[in-house]
Amino acid sequence: MRPIFVSACLLGMACRYDSNSKPLVQLTKLLNDQQMIIPFCPEVQGGLETPRSPAEIIKGEGLTVLEGKAKVLSGDGKDVTAEFIRGAEVVFQMADAFNPQLIILKSNSPSCGLGWIYDGSFNGKLKMGDGVAAARLKQGCFQLCTEDEFLGLNFGNN
Repeated sequence: MRPIFVSACLLGMACRYDSNSKPLVQLTKLLNDQQMIIPFCPEVQGGLETPRSPAEIIKGEGLTVLEGKAKVLSGDGKDVTAEFIRGAEVVFQMADAFNPQLIILKSNSPSCGLGWIYDGSFNGKLKMGDGVAAARLKQGCFQLCTEDEFLGLNFGNN
């Protein structure tokens, strides 16, 4: 059985910038069905500490960060682009090794956001785009979804 990768914060792991999590209780069904779940957090795996200042992609999105055309800055002005790229690459290598059947990403995140991310103003506004890890995973053609999309997939109920 191929594993399912899940953003660690959705599993209740306190790895978000504010040392909190965003647990998605519906994921417990996967655990109860004995699915192999592999948690990941690109920001922590890239070397960032918890807690940390929130970060947003400035003047671009995940793909432009990977191309070296945009940066990821923390709210206190620190350039954390290298850590975001390193974390995205670690998660990509994990996915390449395990070939997950699905990767569930935390929406709006500068790492895991899929389709929408914060706009770089640190004012809670969204723009279209992907986070750095999501953009890297797209390059591998893995099946990706946000937690909201996962709820609509009705996964495992054929």
